[in-house]
Amino acid sequence: MAAKDITGAGPSHVAIIMDGNGRWATERGWPRLVGHRRGAEVVRTIVESAPGLGIRHLTLFAFSTENWKRSTEEVIGLMTIFARYIQTEAERLSAEGVRLRFVGGRDRLDKKLQRLMAGIEEKTKANDRLHLTVAINYGGRDEIARAARAMALKAAEGRLDPATVGEDELSRHLDTHDLPDPDLVIRTSGEARISNFLLWQSAYAEYEFTDTLWPDFTPAELASILSRYGERERRFGGALTA
Repeated sequence: MAAKDITGAGPSHVAIIMDGNGRWATERGWPRLVGHRRGAEVVRTIVESAPGLGIRHLTLFAFSTENWKRSTEEVIGLMTIFARYIQTEAERLSAEGVRLRFVGGRDRLDKKLQRLMAGIEEKTKANDRLHLTVAINYGGRDEIARAARAMALKAAEGRLDPATVGEDELSRHLDTHDLPDPDLVIRTSGEARISNFLLWQSAYAEYEFTDTLWPDFTPAELASILSRYGERERRFGGALTA
């Protein structure tokens, strides 16, 4: 007998590690940035389909703290793609009720990009149909370290009693403090690792790894993954039900 999801519903929060853009382009003899541009087009398609699939929160891993190791040309190209996405999608996202937020350290990002990010966050902050979060210059360990530093500073200033620090207090200092934990984490491209993504938040998430490269990922495949999710029983440490 197939086990059922004890929540009785599909995942409300889906997080995706969008992997395989460069490989997709290389396999076709094209520059890696062509794959990243194609990947940005797929983001639009997936965002458009998410509400109809019952997704309320969608978090996308766009650029990690480790991605700075890539060539200067690729990094600059990626930042240009991010800026262009914000500029071209702002009106459409706002009209479709999408709230866009960003997580990750911003200090290393170009000042213009930071202003664009802040602007679209402000423009869409009242939207509630879909909560879209994009992780840029994000790493799970970095996020936890920044949260620990913030708590240590508060403790040193007498604004936080160290004896009261627990899971809830740490969560309140994370970039995702106002988001629910992900129910489902998907990684494309055939790699079966989480690459420092939402380490704290995904402690009880379900995982799906697909061989599909991100530029080939479709709403139909997402729907299929969500269907498989519905066949799982999420016990959160409890016993298997009958």
